[in-house]
Amino acid sequence: MTARPILTVAEMGAADRAAIAAGTPGVELMERAGQAVAEAVLGRFRPQPTVVLCGPGNNGGDGYVAARLLRARGWPVEVRALGEPATQDAQAAAARWDGETRPLNGTLGGELAIDALFGAGLARPLDGAAAQAATLLAKRPETVVAVDVPSGVPGDTGEPRGPAVCAGLTVTFHARKPGHVLEPGRTLCGEVIVADIGLGETPSKLVENGPELWLPRFPWPTAASHKHARGRLIVVSGEAWNTGAARLAARAGLRIGAGLVTIYSPPEALASNAAHLEAVMLKPFDTDLELEQGADAADAAVIGPAAGVTETTLLNVLALARTGAALVIDADAITVFRDDPEELFSVLDRDDVLTPHPGEFERLFAGVLKAAPERITAARRAAEKAGAVVLLKGADTVIAAPDGRCAANLNGSPWLATAGSGDVLAGFIGGLIAQGMDSFEAACAGAWIHAEAAELHGPGLISEDLPALSSTVLRRLYEER
Repeated sequence: MTARPILTVAEMGAADRAAIAAGTPGVELMERAGQAVAEAVLGRFRPQPTVVLCGPGNNGGDGYVAARLLRARGWPVEVRALGEPATQDAQAAAARWDGETRPLNGTLGGELAIDALFGAGLARPLDGAAAQAATLLAKRPETVVAVDVPSGVPGDTGEPRGPAVCAGLTVTFHARKPGHVLEPGRTLCGEVIVADIGLGETPSKLVENGPELWLPRFPWPTAASHKHARGRLIVVSGEAWNTGAARLAARAGLRIGAGLVTIYSPPEALASNAAHLEAVMLKPFDTDLELEQGADAADAAVIGPAAGVTETTLLNVLALARTGAALVIDADAITVFRDDPEELFSVLDRDDVLTPHPGEFERLFAGVLKAAPERITAARRAAEKAGAVVLLKGADTVIAAPDGRCAANLNGSPWLATAGSGDVLAGFIGGLIAQGMDSFEAACAGAWIHAEAAELHGPGLISEDLPALSSTVLRRLYEER
């Protein structure tokens, strides 16, 4: 199993040039790309009037190939051209098209539209007839197939600078680009098919987050395993009126496989926690020194869920940092360092994990998200600055390690927009780290399993459902290993 790369526009261009230099003509790559588009259309739509919008560059060339192949299969196809082809390969593809070609204007016919105006390398806003066409197509995405990316969506950011096409299906080539995985590009692309056009492997430190990335090293138990060998996780509870979040994290850590999970609780919260715990153990602590002593034998620790934005939480984080446990720092344990992030960064190790949503990210890494071209760069800069793994939450969650590794989550679920889901995620990550999993891969696996569990339930999901749902996901992964 090999993790699937995500390539920048420059990296994709280099892969194209390398293939051409190795003996594959550019016009042959264009033929393969157009064939992939035609096959995707044939596989998903019935024959119907189709308009192919062709731009002047190689993206338009792919469109001419797709138009020719669909027409050869009996489809009624016409091409709307945004000017004459401007590259040698596109000119060759256009010369082989023997159907009707009309200028692109403000109206569009056809039941199905194939958008081959501009690809991932477009770095300016759409204007003129292209902008008019994009505005029209954005209103009917279910009838739009985009070639490479929807026109107007920059491949490196996914953030349109003007009008952009919204597609129900996007056919890209060789690998996804950041614009396919980052919002709003991710939504504008619809379903994405990655077609192999014969470019070979292209290593990248930016990859899709999926089982291919981490399943070969997932910490399954063996016949010789016992609870102590499966990892010891602790979760720090909040005050008596704020205990539920820690229990959610603890249950998640237990479900994901940690052998021993203990909630460390302030004395006044013991009764509240004890009334709700079974397999999760419970221990009191009164000072940060007591927490440090109790946690010293732990493999991983989760702190932050409903911990309180207080001096006590700050001292507890610093105490845990003095132990041998890898830390998962979430929520209040992030916010409490907003006035002095460097105090936190100075005690973090490379196996610690920060799990901020964008607001919490801004508190630790002021201005980084706004200054970065997109979330991937922001997460990488933050991981380097903190010297720890950073999981930047969102519909397009990004996980970055201080060594430059980065993964983008593709299976985010809208059902996770519910109170407590982040606490469960922190528990999943902590439980995997406790079992000896690399912290970056644990964060990636936790995020993926979290979203898969949410999709299993769908409407009506509450965070209490997620730990049990993870068992179904784990069973499937175990059978696929």
